[in-house]
This record gives sequence, structure tokens and C-alpha cells, in this order.
Amino acid sequence: MKKFIKIALFWAFLLSSLSASGYVNAVKVPGNVAHLTPESKAWLSASFSEVTLYPQTALKFFDKTANEMNANNKAKKVKIKALYDGSNLAFLIQWNDATKSVQTKESTTVYGDGFAFQFPQNYSDAKELPYIGMGSAKRAVIVHLAKATEGVYEPNGEADVYHQVNKGNQNLYNEELKAYEQAVAQKMQKQYQRDFISEGFRSMTQIRDNANQAFMQMSYKDGFWRGVLSRTLKDTYLDLSKGAFPVAIAVWDGEKKNRDGLKLLSSWIPVKLVGISGGDKLIEDLTTPVSGDVANGEKLAVENCAACHHYKDQKIAPDFMAPNLSNIGGYATKEYIKESIENPNAVVVPGYNIKAHPNSAWYSLDEQGQRVSTMPAYDWMDEKSKNDLVAFFSSMKEEE
Repeated sequence: MKKFIKIALFWAFLLSSLSASGYVNAVKVPGNVAHLTPESKAWLSASFSEVTLYPQTALKFFDKTANEMNANNKAKKVKIKALYDGSNLAFLIQWNDATKSVQTKESTTVYGDGFAFQFPQNYSDAKELPYIGMGSAKRAVIVHLAKATEGVYEPNGEADVYHQVNKGNQNLYNEELKAYEQAVAQKMQKQYQRDFISEGFRSMTQIRDNANQAFMQMSYKDGFWRGVLSRTLKDTYLDLSKGAFPVAIAVWDGEKKNRDGLKLLSSWIPVKLVGISGGDKLIEDLTTPVSGDVANGEKLAVENCAACHHYKDQKIAPDFMAPNLSNIGGYATKEYIKESIENPNAVVVPGYNIKAHPNSAWYSLDEQGQRVSTMPAYDWMDEKSKNDLVAFFSSMKEEE
């Protein structure tokens, strides 16, 4: 018995120490994790890892009230755990929220709290991961999204119109009406969950072919949300069985009118499948601190970037001209920042509606219809200067 306790304490210490190493350990457990709930005892097998989320400020949201409510948003720490059983993978996320916000069907101005997990379809090279904002051209992501909503009936693919009709318009009374209401309650969705594939803004497409099996659930208690995502390790769209993979996380606060791009999000976080070899290079690339002279990088940014981009106290550029870089270090990897400096065409963020801001187009189209960034390439810079710029912009992020 003493030997068992010592072994258990050793593994508990090991897992807790690993959880602070910059990546998340997914622990293999017996049984099936495909339908775990936030209260499942299986979660006791893993330790929490802290992940920091940052306000999305690259693009300004088109809602004056919501922008005012979120103007002073700070970074936020969430806790996550991960388990797998050999066929399925499950995440538990926990974050504090003073208010429980539930989206109702009676209002279009009430928004629900929510969370999402995002996975890159191809993560063979950490230097070429998709853009954190819903992917990028030829770099697709899979997004699992859950929101706190009232039960709502939606078309179910069975051509069932009858149960969508308001009960007041049904020619039913007494027991027949009660039976109708019960049937609607059984068919309605108790909670909003959607799975998407995306290659950037305006390209998100819901996955409806059942080739992507995922389950999500949310519960609120004592000022905390706890959410679960369970999905297969490998399916038609995604293979997460290679030892390690990246994940990005986002949360929405409905009380502050969060929805769409108005959210807090993380950078790409590596997840290690404990017991499966592989993925060491990915973890190393995503967790190795950036090296460079931050002070010199700031000087170079003023000389080369401030004419178009807003960041920190630099506001001389016209609004909407280019992405705001105030939190770029919070949700962009150092590899992405460097790639954007050397080759802006590699990932082109679409930006605002070009008809609303015709003088602030972020890209043009070439003869093949491919997006070409309006930002010039800075591949002419020497390596030290580029690294210094990366170091500076990696430091650009809100405090907690």
C-alpha cells in the first residue's frame, strides 16, 4: 500500500510539474471519454494547466456599445485538463465569470457566454500554422463552438416543419397540445454546439456530414463556467494522434455583448499525448522563448511599422488601415510574426469590409484571384533586426 501511495504521489508531482512547462498533458485513462461531463470523476486523473487568453484587438468590432464595454479588457487565465482513451480526446476548461449569461430566443441583443477549441488541420511545421483567427487560405482549422442558450428548436435535416410551428398556431388543445409541447421539447437542442472548418474570415462552414464526432457541454456554478469538449482523435477532417498537436482556446462574455470576433483568445498551445511518442519538435518550437533585443525592436517598429499599424502608444496611422498589433504577442506565435515580416502574402488577414473602407484595403487580388497583401515584404532586413522586431511584438500583450 505504501509503495502504491509513493507511486501515485510521484505521478501527481510529475503531472503537476509538467502542467507548468508551457504545454498541456493529455493523460491516457481506461474507459471511454467520448461523453464526459464537467462533473465526471475521470477528470481527477489529470492536473489543470493555466492558459492565458488575450483580448482580440486586431480588428475593431462594429458595435459602439460593445466596444465601450470591452475597451479596458485585460488578459484572463483559464484552466484546462485533457484526457484520452486511445480513440477519443476530451478537454475540460474552467474560467471565472461573475455573471451567467444565456442567449434567449426572445431577444436579438442578449448574448450567451461561450467557449471554443480550435485545431489546425496541418501542424507538421510550427512555422506554418494557420492564422489564429479562424485559419487562413490553404491552412484550414477545425473549430468546436459551444454557447449558453435556452433550448431552441431548429431544422433537423428530416424535413420536419410541423414541430417548428408556434404552439399558438397549432389546432391543438388540452392533452394534444401537451403532447405536442413534449415532442418539441424532446427534439429541441438544449445547448448550442457547432463544428466548423475554416480557412479565415468569412469562410467558416458548418460540418454537417457526421464525419466529425464531437460532444460539448457547459455548466455554471459559484461564479465559474466549466466546459467540456470530447471528440475523436482521428477522423476525416483531423488527425490528433501524432504524439502532440496545437490547440487554441477562446471564451466569450455575454454580459459584455461578446460575440463573433469580440472575445478573449489564446495563442497556439501544444498538447502532449502522454505515452505516445512524437511531437517533441512541435512542443519545442511553440514553447522556446523568443530571443532578441526588445528595445531595438521597438525602435525598428516605430521606423517601419507605426505608419500603418496601431500598437501600444503608437496611433499616428489612420484607423482601419492595418491590423492593430496591441495584443499580437498574446495570441500570435513568434513564427507567425516573423513570417508576416518576411512574407506578408503567406497569411493575408481579410480585414474590414472593403466597401465600407475603400481607402483601407488590406489586400488586392492578382490575376489568379489570390489575395496579395498591401504590406510590403521586409525580407531585406538583416536577421538580427527581424529577430528584434519579433521580440518586441511578442511583448505586445495586455496584463492581467
